[in-house]
Amino acid sequence: MTFHVTDLKGTSEAEVSANRMREILEELVAFPDNEHSMVSLTHETEWSLGVFARGLLVWENLEKGAPRHLLRASPERTLELWQLLAAGKLREVEAEAWLPGYGRRE
Repeated sequence: MTFHVTDLKGTSEAEVSANRMREILEELVAFPDNEHSMVSLTHETEWSLGVFARGLLVWENLEKGAPRHLLRASPERTLELWQLLAAGKLREVEAEAWLPGYGRRE
């Protein structure tokens, strides 16, 4: 299974380590009001988990739409979800208590 992450600058990196994932998530925390205030991990199946400052997560299939979100996810839980998605464990990510829509960035 392949995946890529997109950092705050919009740069994509393929199949990064857990440490690199953590670095990308930490950049978001360090620069929450950056012009590009979202990072994401996208699996080859087109499932994507976008992360905004303050813990807003957006889970969606980029081909099919129907986004869902979580509010105030901890950095640790966010990293765990990214690792599950990177490993292709879509059902485990899907098992979260997702709410409909994109949510609001606070």
